[in-house]
Amino acid sequence: MSFYHKVRSYIFKLNPETAHEIVEKALSGVSYTPLIENMLASHFCKYHASLDNEILGMRFYNPIGLAPGFDKNATMVRGLTTLGFSHLELGTITHNPQDGNPKPRLFRHVEAKSLQNAMGFNNLGVRAVINNLQKVYPFCIPLGINLGKNKNIALADALTAYELALKATIDYGDYFVFNVSSPNTVGLRDLQDVSFVNELFSMAKSLTNKPTFLKISPDMELDSMLEVCKSALSSGASGLIATNTTIDYSLVSSPKLKDGIPFGGLSGEVLKTKSNEVLKELGKAFFKEGIIVSVGGIDSASDILERLKNGASLVQILTSIIYEGPGVVKRLNSELSSLMVQEGFSNIKDVIGINVR
Repeated sequence: MSFYHKVRSYIFKLNPETAHEIVEKALSGVSYTPLIENMLASHFCKYHASLDNEILGMRFYNPIGLAPGFDKNATMVRGLTTLGFSHLELGTITHNPQDGNPKPRLFRHVEAKSLQNAMGFNNLGVRAVINNLQKVYPFCIPLGINLGKNKNIALADALTAYELALKATIDYGDYFVFNVSSPNTVGLRDLQDVSFVNELFSMAKSLTNKPTFLKISPDMELDSMLEVCKSALSSGASGLIATNTTIDYSLVSSPKLKDGIPFGGLSGEVLKTKSNEVLKELGKAFFKEGIIVSVGGIDSASDILERLKNGASLVQILTSIIYEGPGVVKRLNSELSSLMVQEGFSNIKDVIGINVR
């Protein structure tokens, strides 16, 4: 049993947001203590040549990145990098600062190794985030910026909102993700529309040659999902990120309620099957047309290998950090490298998309 698993029960006695704030202070402080930064990196960052890959002009020394939601304001970039991630996706960031939804808004479903989050794009806004990124960018690993819409912006003005956020951050990220699939901003998922997505990526293409991605919901009807993803790719998107959290509350035994109604999105182990099923469909349809990043319920090397085979070039984790601790990336990469050898793969490039080529 790892040290983290021995102390996790005590950590879980804290309110989830309080625990996160403590972690944020610790990891943000790493940049001011080079000795600790070097010690953490030497322990957690292990290089496996078989996992190294170049995608869209960016180098990923392993396939595991951090999903957005953990470092909303780019305060922990250096600290998180010492844990072995190949890339960090920051945000979700909105053009103007936003408090998010009323608390409590983050809950653990410990028995299901899952989270229920109704955060609502709480962040400091692009100006504060840019100020933080200016201290580190350009960085040693790819930094993605996940962009959202302020909740007080009407859907009719959403395109302008995303454009302003992209323009503001365009010089401080290596790739950009348009989040139109969070369940925690009223009406946002209505933007998962063929016409809007076409306008969105046409706009982005006119502003930058850096890679751009569409992040989609796992709750869409399949035909609509495929149409929307096709629209994004044909309009200039570099790829797809699948998936955001789910509002299928049947996946947990006792979802948290607000005014008697379940709210927020579920992540973690309960999302595993649904996320992988979405990936399979996107892999079959779009593997040769764009890069796919798989997110949702990943906590084992076999999970990662399956996602890679089904068409994902990269994966991202978040909830598994909460349940497995800071050593999870090191463990997953080591086990993935060994598993690939067992199955006769010498390089990750040979694995990606083998089921859908």
